[in-house]
Amino acid sequence: MSAIKYELIHEDKKTGARLGKITLPHGTFETPVFMPVGTCGTVKAMTPEELKEMVNAKIILGNTYHLNLRPGMEVIKAAGGLHKFMKWDGNILTDSGGFQVFSLQSIRKISEEGVEFRSHLNGEKLFMGPEESIDIQQTLGSDIMMCFDECAPYPASRDYVEKSMERTTRWAKRCREAHTNRDTQALFGIVQGGMFDDLREKSAKALIDIGFDGYAVGGLSVGEPIEVMLPVLEATTKHLPKDQARYLMGVGSPDYLIEAVLRGIDMCDCVMPTRMARNGTAMTSHGRVVIKNKQYELDFSPLDSECDCYTCKNYTRAYLRHLNKCGEILGARLMTIHNLRFLVRLMEQVREAIKDDRLLEFREEFYKKYGYKITEGDIFSKDDSKE
Repeated sequence: MSAIKYELIHEDKKTGARLGKITLPHGTFETPVFMPVGTCGTVKAMTPEELKEMVNAKIILGNTYHLNLRPGMEVIKAAGGLHKFMKWDGNILTDSGGFQVFSLQSIRKISEEGVEFRSHLNGEKLFMGPEESIDIQQTLGSDIMMCFDECAPYPASRDYVEKSMERTTRWAKRCREAHTNRDTQALFGIVQGGMFDDLREKSAKALIDIGFDGYAVGGLSVGEPIEVMLPVLEATTKHLPKDQARYLMGVGSPDYLIEAVLRGIDMCDCVMPTRMARNGTAMTSHGRVVIKNKQYELDFSPLDSECDCYTCKNYTRAYLRHLNKCGEILGARLMTIHNLRFLVRLMEQVREAIKDDRLLEFREEFYKKYGYKITEGDIFSKDDSKE
């Protein structure tokens, strides 16, 4: 019995964008959905209660590589799993450590068996392969686990990408065989293949033959231009089962979220909103606000007059600028609450638009306010006339 149930509720009549519902051991939620990232067992600057009450987050992420380093599986196991350790009773998805194969290229070595890392903390040798990744994730007790994979860099030669994709498929099979908690933890396969449509198709079909509880699209938003990314995404999702969840990994700007949903994606995640908040940048309905800028010194309006978050209801741009200039922790917390709620609420609005078969109209309205325009080939770009 699978630990996940995906129900396709409605498809937008003009675009095919999907409104769905996912049921997991720690609750049910509608999709499309944005998932805040809690790499080390915490969404930075946020308590679990705030994630629920202020953000309305239904599922968050943890990272296998980082949690294995700190605090380590002995601590997590003794605590009764990651949910209890971090006091979060909602759903958790764990990355497999595969992204670190990409991001820590200078301190890792890939072989057929797996990946040998040098710890970014102290240089100690670490090994992780498919079996180790699944074992760690089963100890963490996440609701959705990810297969161990290699996220190929961009650009990369076709020969490199093909060999990497084929090894990722072999690793996926080993992950499936190592997965024993099938009634309590779902396992997603990750489609790779770089920017090559035929390799994406080959990867998707091979993973479907193995059989997973859902499918992720990896290896996008790794530096490639948007006009390359979107066609590859569209070419990938058309090969994925309609009756299972689809997850685009590592995407979190408002425009990318909308474009992903238009191409059949149900789930997205990214560290962007929390990282931007800590650096003093807010996502708003009318584009980004860099709060340290002097123009906000006497601006006593909210960050976003259309936002329903705690920050926008209670604080002004002038006060947030003051906190940022003084290096006060509260400033980063308030900006984080806003950015996360902004993206979660955006997906709530996207779901309503899909229900009403008007996602294209919603996109046009959103981009007009956001300062974007739709150009030839259905690609969006910044509208310089709004400067």
